Amino acid sequence: MKLTQRLAIVFAALLLLCSGTSAWLQVRSNRMHELEVVQALSRDVAESIARNAQLTDANGLMPNAVRDLFNQLMMLNPSVEVYLLEPDGRIAGHAAPDGRLRRDRVDLAPLQRFLEGRMLPILGDDPRSADGRKVFSAAPLSVNGRQVGYIYVVLLGEAHDLLAAQGSADAVLKTALLSIGMVGLLCLAAGLVAFTLITRPLRRLTESVRQFDIHGAPPALPVLPSDARANSRDEIAVLDAAYRQMVQRIGEQWTALTRQDQERRELIANVSHDLRTPLSSLHGYLETLLLKDATLTPLERRRYLGIALEQSRQVGALSQSLFELARLEYGFVQPALESFSLVDLVQDVFQKFELRAQARHVALHAHFPPQLPSVSADLGMIERVLSNLLDNALRYTPEGGSITVSIAVAGDACEVTVRDSGPGIPPELREGLFRRPFTVGGARRDGGLGLRIVHKMLELHGQTIQLVEGDGDDDSGGAGTGATFRFSLPRSAAA
Repeated sequence: MKLTQRLAIVFAALLLLCSGTSAWLQVRSNRMHELEVVQALSRDVAESIARNAQLTDANGLMPNAVRDLFNQLMMLNPSVEVYLLEPDGRIAGHAAPDGRLRRDRVDLAPLQRFLEGRMLPILGDDPRSADGRKVFSAAPLSVNGRQVGYIYVVLLGEAHDLLAAQGSADAVLKTALLSIGMVGLLCLAAGLVAFTLITRPLRRLTESVRQFDIHGAPPALPVLPSDARANSRDEIAVLDAAYRQMVQRIGEQWTALTRQDQERRELIANVSHDLRTPLSSLHGYLETLLLKDATLTPLERRRYLGIALEQSRQVGALSQSLFELARLEYGFVQPALESFSLVDLVQDVFQKFELRAQARHVALHAHFPPQLPSVSADLGMIERVLSNLLDNALRYTPEGGSITVSIAVAGDACEVTVRDSGPGIPPELREGLFRRPFTVGGARRDGGLGLRIVHKMLELHGQTIQLVEGDGDDDSGGAGTGATFRFSLPRSAAA
């Protein structure tokens, strides 16, 4: 069943219960009011009988006289029943037919409350019923100042009950049921309309959730008006806003996962390509050495072995980079922070690339301000960052070019800039530069892993690396003007 149907059924049941309870309370209230009116009007009936009728003599009560008098009174008013009670409440005289009395004693507690003038109606025992209670009038009887009993008048006796029950009960019941039915139908119709209006946003949200496909891109939901978003008291509006936020978040995650999957595919394809080339070369030269070993001169054999060794180094370096990137991305490596001098580190890295730079006729320059403070970082990771950046710069810097490493103090950090005079990076390749492999001039930088490793290592330090779009008077990030990379490291607390 739908939510609206369940709400309607529950509402109808509650409405029927409330209507029935209200009708019962109304009938009971009317009945009690009627009894109060009857008892108030006939309050002095018993006292009048006790004052004007001769019901006692010197010996006490006169039961025969009581019966005659009671018959006369009941002929005048058939709705009353008169009883003569002894001081302990036992019935001493009455005009009831033989066998009609169901009690031989009346509880005197209600009589005492009546004689004390308590609030009406007060119900007393009905002698003609085993457990019935009715409104009454009562008065004490005295002889020579001594109380000898009570006059007890039941105001609505059996005759009244029989006449009231003939035909009137069905009419009252039908009227009550009809009124309850009409009120229930009207309230049910109003409730259904209200439920339909109230649950409309919930149905709309349910339809949106039903159309959501977890295996595909999340649907584009219409933007809620500002007043609807601001209404934080409406639980359905809050739920709708939370669902939209969830869909937006899932959409962002879906886009990120799609991009990451594409980058992973590109990485695998490029790494496979970069591995296939040196492996094929290595295999070819080893096969040549095996097949032509007897005919090769020592010089040719040495040259082939040197080429094979160089290709194996490339395969080893690429495999090491791939393994290192996997360890970084899966969190197997965490930086061990220590305080060290960036100047000393840059000089050590320059010494490592000095021979290679001289062979390519590339000049290495360093610009340091005086009294440069120490930084707090992982020495090994930052050395790898600088090595990767210089290695990439050397790959693309032409003969006669230059590579410059600059360090500057920027607030609580030291800013490192690596600039080369190579062809630069085209604008179309700058987006996602540190996430996907790229080529410049038909060559790839270390299988596309070098900058990715740099980005991940700096990310573990809480820092980022940027390709500088422009620096001073030159466009150092543009194509044909060289590439400039910049990152920052926090200053050591002891600096």
